[in-house]
This record gives sequence, structure tokens and C-alpha cells, in this order.
Amino acid sequence: MNTDPRQIRDPQFDGTLTEGLVSLIRNKPVEQADFDAMALFTLDGIANMLAGRRSVPGEKLLSYLKGKEGDTGRRALVLGGLTHILEVDDLHKASVVHPACVTIPAALALAGDDMPSGADFLKAVLYGFEACTRVGMSVGKAHYKIWHNTATCGTFGGAMTAATLLGLTDEQTVHALGNAGTQSAGLWEFLNTGAMSKHLHAGRGAEAGIVAAELAKLGFTGPPAILEGPQGLYAGACPDPDPDAVLRDPDAPWQVHLTSIKPWPSCRHTHPVIDAALELSGRVDVKDIESIDVAVYQASIDVCDRPEPESEYEAKFSVQHCVAISLMDGKCVFASFDAPARERAAELRRTINVHAGETYSNAYPKDWGGEVTVNLKDGASVAAARNACKGDPELALTRDEMIAKAQELLSFAAVNDADAIVDGVLGMANGGPVPEIKL
Repeated sequence: MNTDPRQIRDPQFDGTLTEGLVSLIRNKPVEQADFDAMALFTLDGIANMLAGRRSVPGEKLLSYLKGKEGDTGRRALVLGGLTHILEVDDLHKASVVHPACVTIPAALALAGDDMPSGADFLKAVLYGFEACTRVGMSVGKAHYKIWHNTATCGTFGGAMTAATLLGLTDEQTVHALGNAGTQSAGLWEFLNTGAMSKHLHAGRGAEAGIVAAELAKLGFTGPPAILEGPQGLYAGACPDPDPDAVLRDPDAPWQVHLTSIKPWPSCRHTHPVIDAALELSGRVDVKDIESIDVAVYQASIDVCDRPEPESEYEAKFSVQHCVAISLMDGKCVFASFDAPARERAAELRRTINVHAGETYSNAYPKDWGGEVTVNLKDGASVAAARNACKGDPELALTRDEMIAKAQELLSFAAVNDADAIVDGVLGMANGGPVPEIKL
């Protein structure tokens, strides 16, 4: 694809993609419904962050922060990591980016003692969502096979959020995005050993964004064509980029409205078949199952084909385990991935065949679909399919459901003032201040 910036967008605009992105975002009107949606997503992100403390990686991240709480970048790194640990945060399907775990930590880290207004905070996060998802939609399918989009594209969201809170000019913000992009990184290799690096990805996206914006405020320049330049992100890490996507449909709803919320605590690639398995769980008796066929898209196999998960984290990235335990228990909760659950599901997991279905692969990433077919010992079979899952914009959680999810996470986190956090975060959309969030 030709990535000459003069040939990939509106001929009336002759700047770079990052210049166009900054202009698009800052000229896009923000309505009350946008503040309301952003407050709910912020609540979900903060609840995930606080719940992430109750994990082994979370404890290590907090230990890393101890005594260095005044270091804004390091604080952002830790907050970002915490937000992504439990695998029950948000996801923007078209970009394959988890925006909240980068943008909200960046905003919280910068807020500090000099707290912005609630509206300014939400607008900064809204802008960050827009930046990282629009970049994410442009990097192409092949990028995701090696690179974790939340890490590589998330840096742009962290930088846009930080630039907004720091009051950067448009020119300074372009420099911030350029220096954020040059820090883009995040490889999938951690999947092969169950390493903790994925949490680092989210944290580094937030930290890199802050560093880039703070330096830009001091006059530290960055490459304005960091995306489409001859040695930019597309050239280095994107075999099939779609540069048009960065500025496409400028009048579309803010991307937060097109972002999914996870109801199940596992990799989002497992959710279509979890939904399907949950539907079937009430229709079959596990003891009558002969075998199970699961059809998904290729990216789901690349990330989540794991027939024998050896840890809780690996189980969250196992299509086989997620289908088996959902069929057996009729639910998918935190305990669905612990050692007893993995042992209980082992026999059924081994009957599962996972393959790429052409229909689902062709529809991805617009649709993240899948199908579960249960073959019974008497020769009969039952099946359920999903093109959209619970929590997707098409099947969105209600406001009450999102609040209930946050309260459950805050309860898991052993937070004593959960109601105050819920009311404080949601109140930002109506002129309230940024509530204090204590780790």
C-alpha cells in the first residue's frame, strides 16, 4: 500500500497522519453522552486497576513502585499494568486495542496533587481512546501476529491523554505522538511461557505516553510522520497497513461508543465461544458428550490455542479450557481458571478440536465470532454460534450492569469505600471533581 501522506487522505489536508489525527480529535464535538460513556469506562478501568492488586504480578508491580510514588512515569507504568492483569477490562475490536489500561493510568498518574476537573480528565481519556484506536485500526491484521496492539498503538493513546492534560499545543502534541510512536513495542512471545510481560505492555504504553508529552512540552521534538514515514511504524512493523483508517469517518461516534466491555475474566478472543458454550450448557449433560468442535478466526488460534494450560493465566488464554469449563459449570468467573477448575475440565478439554472457520476469519476484526458444536454419544449434535458477544456495542452491558461489574471488582479488591469510588467517578460526567484513588 502506498503510504505517501499526500496520497492517503483528504486532498485538502497535506500534513502528516499524526497532524491530521490531532486536528480530527481536537475539532470533534464532545456531548454529554460522550462524557457519560467515558465515565462508565473510567469506572471499569479503575475497578480493574484496584482488583489487579490482588494478584502475584500486581504485588510485584506495587513492590516496584514502593518509595517511588512521586515518579509520574513509573506510577503510570504500575497503574497500567494493574489495570490489565485480570483480563476483564475493555477492548476495541476493530483496532484490537485495550484503550483503558493505557489512557486512564496516564491520566491518573498525571493528576496527582494538581487535580484537573472531572470533565477535563474525562475529555483527556476520551481523546486518548480515539488516538490509540484510530492508530490501531490502521496497522493491519498481520501486525497483531507478532505485536501486541495495546502496547504498540497504546503509546499514542497515552501520549494524547497526557498532552491534553498538560495543555500542549497542536504542534507540541504532534511531537508527543511522534516520540510516543518511536517507543512502540510489545511482543507476543510471553505467551509461550506464561510470562508477565503483557501487563508491562499496558504500563509501558502509559509511561511512554507521559514521557513523550512531558518532553514535548519542553520543546523536545518528535517525527511528525512516525506512522507513514519511510522508516516509521508501518514500514517497520506493519506488512499490510491501512493508513486511511487513521482519519477515516471523522464524524463517526467517538470510539469509546464502539468499545466492548469484558463480562468474562479471560482473553477477549475466547469470549464468542464462552458465550456459545454457556448457551449450550443448559442443553447438554457433560457425561453424554463424545467430542466438541470449535470454529473461530485465525487470530484466536494464534493467541489462544492452548489445550493443556498449566497456570491460571494460561487458562485465560485457552479456548479449550474456556469452552470446557463454561459447558461444565454454566458460568465463567475468576475461579473458573484456578487449579481445581483446570483439573476438573482436563478430560473434557481433550475432546475439543479447535479450527479456523473461514466465515469467522474473513469477518475478523470487524466481528469476533465463533461456534461451538457438541457431538453427543448417541450421534446427535447441538451447536451455538456468535458473531457478537455480551459486552460488545451490539450487545452492550447496561449502565446498571457496568456498575454491578465494577462493584464486584471493587469487592474482590477489598475496597472499603466502593460506593464512594463509584459515585465519584460517575459524578465527573456531571461536573464533579476527580476522586482520589488510593492504591
